[in-house]
Amino acid sequence: MLFAFIRNIGGPELLIVLVVVLLFFGASRLPSLARSLGASAKEFKDGLEEGGEVDESAEESTEESDVS
Repeated sequence: MLFAFIRNIGGPELLIVLVVVLLFFGASRLPSLARSLGASAKEFKDGLEEGGEVDESAEESTEESDVS
């Protein structure tokens, strides 16, 4: 219940947050922040996919050893 307020964020609240971020970081740094955020999200997704592949290969090797 700690983050229950997140469900109630609407358009005006997001606009206020964006204005505060703009004032805090400045317009010149926003594109670089967006790029780094996008790269972080991509790296996170790649890590999740890689972790799933490792788990599947571990299950396959376990099944092969059970058959022997």
